[in-house]
Amino acid sequence: MSRIGNSPVAIPEGVTVNVKDNEVTVKGKLGELTQNFSSIDIKIEDGQVILARAADTKDLKAKHGLYRSLIDNMIHGVSKGWTKELEFVGVGYRASHQGQKLELALGFSHNIILDVAPEVTVETISEKGKNPIVKLTSFDKQLVGQIAAKIRDFRRPEPYKGKGIKFVGEVLRRKAGKSA
Repeated sequence: MSRIGNSPVAIPEGVTVNVKDNEVTVKGKLGELTQNFSSIDIKIEDGQVILARAADTKDLKAKHGLYRSLIDNMIHGVSKGWTKELEFVGVGYRASHQGQKLELALGFSHNIILDVAPEVTVETISEKGKNPIVKLTSFDKQLVGQIAAKIRDFRRPEPYKGKGIKFVGEVLRRKAGKSA
């Protein structure tokens, strides 16, 4: 029995959800998302999205909660949006943006220039005495996470000094260095 899949998803004010041939379209003030869901019955009743399995196969049981979470993320995204913040820890690590181009100085022989998707808003915060922060905002959770992971992969945080690109609030597992 899926506990997550059986709970309904509330539709907030200003968001419309349409279901046609197992394709769910969610529209809100921030944008529009469309996703195709196979072999799950999706109904809209009393301002809530309700998902039901057609059969109790292992595959459908596994996807029931997943599909409910995906629809919930779509509704949250078009109404409130998603944000990821990356912190650059290290001497000389810098980030700047012009429009949708993000320029990263990460200690390589050249700067990395990354073209960010037009659905994602990029903001760089550089304060004196603090680490630079890149803030990514969009209505699509998957796209924001994918771009944030791509940026983080340029310089993953290392366990000895903690240098690299990490998510704000991420706790790194640190190691002790050589003992003298």
